[in-house]
Amino acid sequence: MGIADGDIERIRATANLVEIAQEVVALKRVGTRYVGLCPFHAEKSGSFSINAEAGLFYCFGCQAKGDTITFVRETQHLDFVGAVEWLAGRYGVTLTYDNSRETESRSRRRALVEAMDRAVEWYHERLLTSPDAAQARGYLRSRGYDGEIVRRYKLGWAPDDWDALCKALKLERQVLVDTGLAFVNKRDRLQDSFRSRVLFPIFDARGDAVAIGGRILPGSSDPAKYKNSPSTAIYDKSETLYALNWAKSEIVQRGEVVVCEGYTDVIGMAIAGVPTAVATCGTALTDRHFATMKNFARRIVLAYDADAAGQGAAERFYEWEQKYEVDVFVADLPKGADPGDLARSDPAALQRSVTGAKRFLEFRLDRLLGRADLRSVEGRARIAGEAGAMIREHPNQIVREQYAGQVAVRLDLPADAILRGGPVRIARTESSRPRRAQESPALMVLGLAVHRPEEVAGRIDEVLFTDPVHVSAYRALAGATTLHEAIDTAEPEAAELLQRLAVEEVDVEADDVVALLVADAARRALDEIRHADDPLAVAELHGWLKLRLDELMETETRGPATAALVSFLVERAAEEGK
Repeated sequence: MGIADGDIERIRATANLVEIAQEVVALKRVGTRYVGLCPFHAEKSGSFSINAEAGLFYCFGCQAKGDTITFVRETQHLDFVGAVEWLAGRYGVTLTYDNSRETESRSRRRALVEAMDRAVEWYHERLLTSPDAAQARGYLRSRGYDGEIVRRYKLGWAPDDWDALCKALKLERQVLVDTGLAFVNKRDRLQDSFRSRVLFPIFDARGDAVAIGGRILPGSSDPAKYKNSPSTAIYDKSETLYALNWAKSEIVQRGEVVVCEGYTDVIGMAIAGVPTAVATCGTALTDRHFATMKNFARRIVLAYDADAAGQGAAERFYEWEQKYEVDVFVADLPKGADPGDLARSDPAALQRSVTGAKRFLEFRLDRLLGRADLRSVEGRARIAGEAGAMIREHPNQIVREQYAGQVAVRLDLPADAILRGGPVRIARTESSRPRRAQESPALMVLGLAVHRPEEVAGRIDEVLFTDPVHVSAYRALAGATTLHEAIDTAEPEAAELLQRLAVEEVDVEADDVVALLVADAARRALDEIRHADDPLAVAELHGWLKLRLDELMETETRGPATAALVSFLVERAAEEGK
């Protein structure tokens, strides 16, 4: 249902997984594969591997796997159809839909996004050319925003009118309401949601306009400084990050995302030479924000007063660090400084605050000790208590002990005095890099069946395999016309094995590894024959098998011996009803 199967296959054949993945993770070519650090879990050595020809990826560390569509789904936070549509738009593939309810929902989303796109363009053009936007243009120039910045961020101006946008766009009433661009007033008339405000369009990670944030001009009598779009079918403020669509490439390249409180802070960061900044949209950071950010970078820098958030925030940040395997830092901004203002007055200082960001706990302790009176014993004791409370919030025992030691030196107190207090929590650590399966003739032959099937076609059979997963994988390959089809139809464990084999190098000779696999199977049969009830009855067969096994060791006779043994093993299995 939804998108025609043929269109999905065309997407798989057309899309370039390496090209797409390189926007998220740095890759290098190793033989026929591309490898790099996995974008789905934290690691120091590259476990992530791509088979470019098949369009498949696999991580040997966290076992993440899939094709190009799966990769887009996971990194762009889309469902299956959304990922296919994203790829179709990128590679110019026209999609065919059926008349299902799901298709209607997607059509509705496209209508809302298109309406928001039109509104963004209308408001933007208004800011650039309309006489009534002169004060707004002056305000933006005073903030250091030139024409390039205004155009890059598609800034706009909402005129001081009741329904200028509604009249200009002439969209369906329900579309305007469902996007949050308008509402129905007490007179049952459509009214623009934004009036007399500078507008900051909000785009999702893939670049679709989904919402708008509006700011009043200085001197306005409106008590609400900011006004934002409500949550809609295309906009969820608890997971959307302003400017991620523009910043994501730089974020991936630098391995760092800088989180600000507001839209102007983000733009100020960019002006000051920090192009990795994003902002929450009128909400505190949430679990879903971190779930989004960890797909692009592992270093999260908070560019606001994180210390003011207190203990509750600390616990959440530590939880997110462990859950998403990220590192939270805090930019050491001058006290009371606004990133947007600092970008104009001292851009170098703003850059230094980001590059010199401190670990979350380190930042809080430095802030505490920096304002403390340490001249008296009583003063040091009080600060020791506050510092100890902060340190004990951290879930890792080693981290707690290290910071306690550092604080103890500064306070001239024993370290155990800092840590003394309530119970501490010890974090569990688990290895995220399970061991890879050892190479075996069976795995090497299956690898050949994945990468060079023509070299083993007609030469092997499922009777050669003893592991049920290997048998299942062989059956899936034998019954499919493409590798993707085999993976889709295989049992889960077999599908994972095929996915892994697809991104591994196969640098073996088919004759050699097929002979090894056949020899193993023949030796098992020979062992069974040796234990027959009537040895004389099987003596001839015993001799024949031994001769064939000897011939497998010689290059000249290996081919015929292999064929003869496979034929024998297949017939024997059929007779025994296996």
